[in-house]
Amino acid sequence: MEWQAVIGLEVHVQLATRSKLFSPTATAFGAAANTQVNPYDLAMPGTLPTLNGEALRMAIRFGLAIGAEICRHSIFERKNYFYPDLPKGYQTSQLQFPIVGRGSIRIECADGSERCIGVTRAHMEEDAGKSLHEEFANESGIDLNRAGTPLLEIVSEPELRSAAEAVAYLKKLHSIVRYLGICDGDMSQGSMRCDANVSIRPRGEAKLGTRTEIKNVNSFRFVEKAIEYELRRQREVLEDGGTIVQETRLYDSVLDETRPMRGKEESNDYRYFPEPDLLPVVLDEAFLEQLRSELPELPDSRKERFEAEYGLSAYDAGVLTANRDMAEYFEQVAKACGDAKLAANWITVELLALLNREQLEIGNSPVSAAALARLISRISDGTISGKIAKAVFEQLAKDAKDGKGAGDVDEIIEGQGLRQVTDQGEIEQLVERVIAANAPQVEQYRGGRQQVLGYLVGQAMKLSQGKANPAQVNKLLREKLR
Repeated sequence: MEWQAVIGLEVHVQLATRSKLFSPTATAFGAAANTQVNPYDLAMPGTLPTLNGEALRMAIRFGLAIGAEICRHSIFERKNYFYPDLPKGYQTSQLQFPIVGRGSIRIECADGSERCIGVTRAHMEEDAGKSLHEEFANESGIDLNRAGTPLLEIVSEPELRSAAEAVAYLKKLHSIVRYLGICDGDMSQGSMRCDANVSIRPRGEAKLGTRTEIKNVNSFRFVEKAIEYELRRQREVLEDGGTIVQETRLYDSVLDETRPMRGKEESNDYRYFPEPDLLPVVLDEAFLEQLRSELPELPDSRKERFEAEYGLSAYDAGVLTANRDMAEYFEQVAKACGDAKLAANWITVELLALLNREQLEIGNSPVSAAALARLISRISDGTISGKIAKAVFEQLAKDAKDGKGAGDVDEIIEGQGLRQVTDQGEIEQLVERVIAANAPQVEQYRGGRQQVLGYLVGQAMKLSQGKANPAQVNKLLREKLR
């Protein structure tokens, strides 16, 4: 039987406020356990919540960015459950009237086509604390620093049809929240966490299959692997005549498998009811218009502009705009060197390779935008060749790594004698030496084997230690061989 995957994601985005959702306690990552907790976070008697206005504005900005409905009248509710990581015994969340309603996010599929994935809702809620199991023998500890940190839970429609599409959606979401500045997107620190709802059904069937929820996956790679495993597991169960149990599962990245965690709850299991200590949130149009006017240029708009303004391919524009810092770095380089296409090539090939090798973000690039622009300018004006430029680029990165500062392109070129040879007489002598030393290849070329020219050019470049201008070498060789 041919099966169709049905996938929906629930993504928890930790909002980048300095204090918690309902208390003034700090939210900085990495503090010692239980040092960022106040009486409200501990649910002490007599404490009352106060809504963080900046968290509210961040949630609304997200809704506006994806063209979603903004609920003019939203309320908070108590979601009741009893785990030690929430001292109150309930989580303050939203169910019936979330702050953000229906919207959509456009993704690019592996075949280059685009799809719009529906967003059902995005609601605000407080995060739970963290259970610690590794540090205590036969016991568990609780760190409540995270309890009360503001979250925006973004729920997609079950419209994703493969693990690759799920990752494309998650990456686009990651890009949007970082462009907006509402989340740092650091999945290793839990700033974004993903729950994947996965089911399969016979292709052509309208009815949805029984779904399982894979809880708290914290990297793009693990999201893809967890979904792929779960799709295989469900297909094997059904084809063996079994049934899928609706449950919550965990993904084990070491064994590359999902395994049962607990039965899947429904909303009525949480006994939601309105939070009596918080007033409804009522928004007016003037407030929304102010937030709308403050929105930055978003990934899709910037991608279209890069294609139109700089003449970039859709692929290059997509790579460069996926990350806001990368897009700004590119624009600095392109404007300073005056060659946008060459700037795009250097960033998407040499710079990204360096960053991946050193496991660095663009914000920590050892080669500054100004230095890369100067390097590209030296290629354009003929001072160095593209091959020599790669050596200069590596030297810039090495100097930064060794603590020698940003490095100066011109100093490296002059100091290492890398300036390109462009003197006509010098190159002519070089070409004559190559012709004299490679008589068999010269005869082959003159006999009609045009491809031999590449070999002869290579010999000339080798003889000049890569410093000769390759275009001049090519031109003079052709003239001499005629």
